[in-house]
Amino acid sequence: MKGNDKVLLTLNSLLADELTAINQYMVHSEMCDNWGYQRLHELIEKRAIDEMKHAERIISRILFLEGIPVVSSLREIHVGKDVQIQLANDRRGEDKAIMAYNKAIEEAVEFLDNGTRELLESILEDEEKHIDWLEAQLDQVAQIGIQNYLSEQIK
Repeated sequence: MKGNDKVLLTLNSLLADELTAINQYMVHSEMCDNWGYQRLHELIEKRAIDEMKHAERIISRILFLEGIPVVSSLREIHVGKDVQIQLANDRRGEDKAIMAYNKAIEEAVEFLDNGTRELLESILEDEEKHIDWLEAQLDQVAQIGIQNYLSEQIK
């Protein structure tokens, strides 16, 4: 089924966002593992895997719409030098993702592409869960302090 060129362009843009998030989360996950923050390592790694699944679903949709997935584009990756900066960088990334998905959903509706709309709404729900988790972590840091927070991340 031939998809709308503008929708395909948007899907490839979202794919670049997801591929960037995967890389950023994997680096953050491995840094946390290296520092001995096993709980954070596992949770951030799970988020990276969620983003991989998003990328896979977007690739599948692009192919269904007879487009060509562009997997060689990445946005700027923002690696944090410590956990607090990592959480803040990841939060900003999720904010941008939520805005991009909302805009893409509007576009899919405009072009009467309900299959793409449903896919994007499903991914948007996951992104909202990601930001909720990140906000909770940043709230904990603010309330109990970074040292207390980090001590809870060691298994």
